[in-house]
Amino acid sequence: MSKDLKVGTSASRSFTIAPDQTIDFMGEDARVYATPELVRDIEHTCRDLIFERVPEGQDSVGTIVSIVHMAPTLLDMEVEVKVTVTEIDGRKVVFDVVANDPVDTICKGRHERFIVDVAKTQERLRAKAAKVANA
Repeated sequence: MSKDLKVGTSASRSFTIAPDQTIDFMGEDARVYATPELVRDIEHTCRDLIFERVPEGQDSVGTIVSIVHMAPTLLDMEVEVKVTVTEIDGRKVVFDVVANDPVDTICKGRHERFIVDVAKTQERLRAKAAKVANA
C-alpha cells in the first residue's frame, strides 16, 4: 500500500444529475437523484481516491455502504460528493462521506473498501465460476 494513502486524505467529485440517474416511478415532475446512483457515485469517488494511491496491480472493492439520503436533488442540479479517509486497518479503508447540492446537504454516511490484488481476485473469481459450472 502507498504511503500517500493516509487518514485525512480526501477527494471530491461533482456530477450534474442526468435523467438516467433519477427515479421515474413518480412521473416526470418528480425526477430526483436516485439513491442507488448516489451510492454508485460515492463508490466511484472512494475507489478513484484509493486507485490513484496504490501500486499497479491493486484496486479496491466496496464492502459496506451506510448512508442517509436526506434531501432530494432535482434533474440537472449539480452534486458534490466529498469523501475523507477516516481509518486504515491493513487493507480496509474507511471513508466519511458527505454529498451536497447547491441547496442542501443531501447525504451523510460511511463507506468501507478493501484493497485487493487484481490478479489474485481474478483467480478466485475463475475458481468460483468453475464451481458454479460443475454444480
